[in-house]
Amino acid sequence: MTEGNFVDYVKIYVSSGKGGKGSTHLHREKFIEKASRRRRWRSGGHVYLVGNKGLWTLFHLKFARHIKAGHGGDGGSDRSTGHDGEDKIIEVPLGTVVRDKETNEILFEITEDGEKRVLAQGGKGGLGNWHFRSSTNQTPRYAQPGLLGVEMDVILELKVLADVGLVGFPNAGKSTLLSVLTSAKPKIADYPFTTLKPNLGIVAYRDFQSFVIADIPGIIEGAAEGKGLGHYFLRHIERNSTLLFLIPVDTADIKAEYDILVNELSKYNPEMLDKERMVVISKCDMLDEELKAELKTQLDKDFKNIPYLFISSVAQQGLTELKDKLWQMLNQ
Repeated sequence: MTEGNFVDYVKIYVSSGKGGKGSTHLHREKFIEKASRRRRWRSGGHVYLVGNKGLWTLFHLKFARHIKAGHGGDGGSDRSTGHDGEDKIIEVPLGTVVRDKETNEILFEITEDGEKRVLAQGGKGGLGNWHFRSSTNQTPRYAQPGLLGVEMDVILELKVLADVGLVGFPNAGKSTLLSVLTSAKPKIADYPFTTLKPNLGIVAYRDFQSFVIADIPGIIEGAAEGKGLGHYFLRHIERNSTLLFLIPVDTADIKAEYDILVNELSKYNPEMLDKERMVVISKCDMLDEELKAELKTQLDKDFKNIPYLFISSVAQQGLTELKDKLWQMLNQ
């Protein structure tokens, strides 16, 4: 999937169908006084959202900004019935959050395949004159009109469902790591903000098992307040059960960079600090054994309760150990 085809935020207008009105036709038959008939009304069509695990983006809704269900049919003569309004079904990827555009209130979330929720309920049809007859009025000349449908503007936001989220500064090597752990082909270049959209990859593990890892655009200090690009995509790691902090070994102060990243996540959503965390020191092919031992002594002090690993994506060092550790954290 190209970056241009990844859409994780759309605004749409939805309208459910109007209910059909009841009939006022009268029954006429030889030797029988005219009387009201039972005329069936039909309700307007609903607008549904349905989860589809085969979708990874909201791209198919990018240009479908107006979605309207059909109106219910009116009751007719000669015992004919109206028809139900045509329902509209909108398929969305798992992890889609639905918000009211005016209030920004979260209406519901779609997190399971096949999960079906009513977004806009169709209007109820009106009762025919048969329902209003009485002992003193066997031929009422009135019926109920159908109720109007619901019109609303909603926002659909996608929070990707992944097991592991990659967190790091721009140019930390997140996309490179994703490309060697999975079959994903993210854009890789030697400049900041190469990644402009989240990338997902499936990590193949032992015995045909697997887990999903997500790479989002790099986070910078102040991202939670809107700086850089990361603030647009921080929501994509809200659902991850494990956060993998990727910090290059040539960083001036590894612990300070880690603290900045944790602080930004905390300001965006404090609940992110409850997730499992792991620190990965990347680009370690630049170190010899002596420098690595010296750095390890310092990291043992800085990360007492947080696991850390040395890896090199380019030199394929430490990747098997990384997958083992991630699998253990995901399944403990």
